[in-house]
Amino acid sequence: MSSTYTDKLAWRRRLAAVVAVLAITLVTPGAARAGGGHHGNGNVDVMTRNLYLGADLTPAIGAPSLEALVAADGQILREVTANDFPVRAKGLASEIRAERPDLVGLQEVALWRTAPPSIVPLLTGPSATTVRYDYLQELLANLNHGRGGPHYEAVVVQPEFDFEAPADENGEPGDGPAAQGIPNAEINARLTMRDVILARVGARVHTWNPQSGHFATLLEVPILGKPVTIVRGWTSVDASVDASRPFHFVNTHLESYNPLVRAAQAGELAAPGGSATSKSPVILVGDLNSDDNTVAGADRLAYETLQKAGFVERSTDKPLGCCLKSSLLAAGAGGSVSDFDHQVDHVMTNDPRHVALWWSDVTGLLPVNGFWDSDHAGLFSSLGLGR
Repeated sequence: MSSTYTDKLAWRRRLAAVVAVLAITLVTPGAARAGGGHHGNGNVDVMTRNLYLGADLTPAIGAPSLEALVAADGQILREVTANDFPVRAKGLASEIRAERPDLVGLQEVALWRTAPPSIVPLLTGPSATTVRYDYLQELLANLNHGRGGPHYEAVVVQPEFDFEAPADENGEPGDGPAAQGIPNAEINARLTMRDVILARVGARVHTWNPQSGHFATLLEVPILGKPVTIVRGWTSVDASVDASRPFHFVNTHLESYNPLVRAAQAGELAAPGGSATSKSPVILVGDLNSDDNTVAGADRLAYETLQKAGFVERSTDKPLGCCLKSSLLAAGAGGSVSDFDHQVDHVMTNDPRHVALWWSDVTGLLPVNGFWDSDHAGLFSSLGLGR
């Protein structure tokens, strides 16, 4: 990250902090007395970051034949390689280290594994074990490299969608084990999606009661005529920061492909006894795939469901942070900052009286190291917590 960007970010933070303190002093004096400011007593800094799993999965969904599925999976694997997560992890780590959040909600924390080509996992379930890319370990290695700056640990890791199929990775027909009935496949590819909560290591943030779970309402998509469930869920932890009151931190990734399923999942979060309910204030972060005014029609339903349950926004939408239209993230591969034309990543609370927004930043709006860090931008919020 360039020094020019860092200087501008520091200047913007100082200005935003002054404005926030003045505003809260005038409007809610109690919140101002509670502390505030970046890493001050009585505030918590949070971030939500979709890492991008590395490819567009659409070609594999609805594949009409095994041959078409093998070809689609090969295209997916080639995109994952081209999108070079080990390089992208450096940029993602720089974003997080620059903002220094206490807690980070991560989505699409992919684990890619391989095995020799076989149709057995299509019948009995995924089994590949050879790790090709572990996004969580790669990100943590970059975050925790060196002695300076904040270090992070994963406090909740929740496996979600998990699927394995043969792939024609090299894209060359006629070289796969056709005798096994797998045309052109040289390898099996397994994708395991995960949602993760990171906590900053040190005395400032204290976490307990890590929990996770899957939604009851899930989308099914056809692959080779067989319904495959897109498993999604949530992660949560109770936390306190310095002298702040305890709060309940929830991270989620709602369904991408179906707005009605997405709205039902939002309803599960906020229903009595749901994962986004607590006696303590709830801070909800994640990729909600929904918004109130930058999306239209049924895509608003999930966000409206949370609003009706009492959740309010605690992040900025200036600039907007979603999403690159190209599935390839190399600079010059088609993605543009003009693609960011709506909002799906959010920081929200169900207790606006005790959780105030100090300021909020959008990160990752330009390529670094030759790549966009993700197809999403990142979202950071510094929140004042009443006592």
